[in-house]
Amino acid sequence: MSDFSLSSDQAKALEQLLGWIKKPVGPAITLGGYAGTGKTTVAAALRAVLAQKNSERRIAFCAFTGKASQVLRNTLDLHGAIREGDTCGTIHSLLYSPLVDKKGVITGWARSKEVEADLIVVDEASMVNQRIWLDLLGTGRPVIAIGDHGQLPPIEGSFNLMDKPDLTLERVHRQAEGNPIIQLAHEVRHTGEIVGGKYGKGVRKYSWATDDPSEIQNAIDDVMDGDQEDRLLLCGRNKTRIELNKSVRQKMGRETDEPEAGDRVVCLKNDYNQSQPIYNGMTGIIESSETERQHWYQMGIDFPDDGRRFDGLVSRHGFMSEKGGETVEGLSPKEIGSRFDFGYALTVHKAQGSQAKRVVLFEERFQKMDDEQWKRWLYTAITRAREELIVIGQK
Repeated sequence: MSDFSLSSDQAKALEQLLGWIKKPVGPAITLGGYAGTGKTTVAAALRAVLAQKNSERRIAFCAFTGKASQVLRNTLDLHGAIREGDTCGTIHSLLYSPLVDKKGVITGWARSKEVEADLIVVDEASMVNQRIWLDLLGTGRPVIAIGDHGQLPPIEGSFNLMDKPDLTLERVHRQAEGNPIIQLAHEVRHTGEIVGGKYGKGVRKYSWATDDPSEIQNAIDDVMDGDQEDRLLLCGRNKTRIELNKSVRQKMGRETDEPEAGDRVVCLKNDYNQSQPIYNGMTGIIESSETERQHWYQMGIDFPDDGRRFDGLVSRHGFMSEKGGETVEGLSPKEIGSRFDFGYALTVHKAQGSQAKRVVLFEERFQKMDDEQWKRWLYTAITRAREELIVIGQK
């Protein structure tokens, strides 16, 4: 434990996790931690202690997306916490095996019979939906789920694993105390409001009602002119998202709404009929695109953050559509094909698994949102930014 300097609440959480592992109460335990509270540090410390107690114990570390699992592995490697026999990857690679028809085409995925580990540790657990959670529990292995209980629930359904975690970390770790993004994120959890003004280097809220519109536009342009791989434009409404995507593509010199090689896209629906499943909210770059009859494109899409690619039919009706081409007249749901749209701008719900160096957030609250949902929406949006954050609101 000499490599770890834990705060009092981190040390307490670690002690409680160790107590649960020794004498489990139920098949799983959840640890919730807000941004900057050192959740993964606790996971790394847990691994170190368990290695001292039992060098033969195997742990399967996993996360919902490839990007999240890579971030987890990097943190664990930094602490030297991965041991021989451990694994670290996506939940899907841990749990599922492909179902292949007689032609060799993948038709779906089934849960693997056996997980070669003594303990499963799930990171970014706020993204885990009910189906996957039940499959994790179905392995018969004890499960520790770690996630941010301030974030929105998964994109699909009402299941929220981190709604009321068994253990919580709420004190910001000293290494994150001076971060204005994390400070603002914690503030909105209590107030549900971002007041106009500067919050630190690279963090500012503008108001259309009180600030100079040209100054706001310059701030937006400054972010949009940067590297597209290091920026995110976030909003609440699909209508706004579509307009923002149009604006970005026009600045890029795209003359039509037809997707082209080099365009950034976002997946609109889980697609398990691939050699590596594609998930709602994953973003990738089009490598090739050709029109395929009336309703489709034949596309090749690279997902660099997740180390995978997609090759197949993509519905033309998902692009620039507020409803994402959910239904198409004359086609059954299975015939519609995979669904994508341009991914330069995303709704906050779609961006849950993403982060960027620079983020522009357009505040948009739905009438149906209660105060708690709005706080979660703002908190999730703010914590997508790593270094710079521009917030734009009506007031």
